Amino acid sequence: MLNISEWHKMFAANNDIILQVKCVDDVRRAKADGKVGIILGFQNISAIEDRIDAFSLFKELGVGVMQLTYNGQNLAGTGCWENYDGGLSNFGHDAIEEMNAHRILIDLSHVGPKTAGDAIGHSKQPVAFTHVAPLGLYKYGRNKSDEQLRAISERGGFVGVSTYTPFMAEHAAKATLDDIVSMIEYVINICGEESVGIGTDMTQGRDEAFFDWVRADRGTGKRMVTSPYKTPPALPGFTSLSDYGNLTAAFEKRGWSEKRILGVIGGNWLRFLGDVWAGATAR
Repeated sequence: MLNISEWHKMFAANNDIILQVKCVDDVRRAKADGKVGIILGFQNISAIEDRIDAFSLFKELGVGVMQLTYNGQNLAGTGCWENYDGGLSNFGHDAIEEMNAHRILIDLSHVGPKTAGDAIGHSKQPVAFTHVAPLGLYKYGRNKSDEQLRAISERGGFVGVSTYTPFMAEHAAKATLDDIVSMIEYVINICGEESVGIGTDMTQGRDEAFFDWVRADRGTGKRMVTSPYKTPPALPGFTSLSDYGNLTAAFEKRGWSEKRILGVIGGNWLRFLGDVWAGATAR
């Protein structure tokens, strides 16, 4: 894991191939220049500790998205693998207001259902499940119910559908690209075509030690995440970020329109991020 200082050194040392994204115009510029655009984000607001004023600093450094909590409990609320979800704390309410004020996208992917519902209701800006799968198709502790998916979309939010095979609990080791297409179609039927995109949760190149760390409470505590796999089973045809063309081909095979394909593979994300980050300018 890189800290903010290391990220900025990486951008400076590799500016011929990567570009830090602070607004959607940066995404378009990265594509035009043949570079990889990278959005800085946190999986947990524990990085701010108990300092609400830290959000402005991280926004200035280019952090565009923050997840409210990661799997467990923090000062703001409860993660999806805690035994009890007490909902959004007073500090969590303040944190959401501050993220709204600084146009930081609020991510609820690993957040418990009550805390997520409280956050959706309290936020004045649209929020997102950036990398999730539907509980209605696959019974897994981190997947989101139809009610949660509907609630986020009804308030202008967004859902990124994951390609992470453990979320397809019944047959993760046998998952296919067709299963991913079916998941996206399922979520589209609930949320609407323009509110859905891809949020791979890609863990390319990660070893068993990494997954032991992310599944433990705060990295070193007791294991929180239930999974029979030491490392996630590979998804044939989508084992790296260079395989997006195979996913597009699967959409075409299913008979999707060009409009739907272009939206899901990135156009919908650009529109949504443009709305959330409104006021930010390209660097």
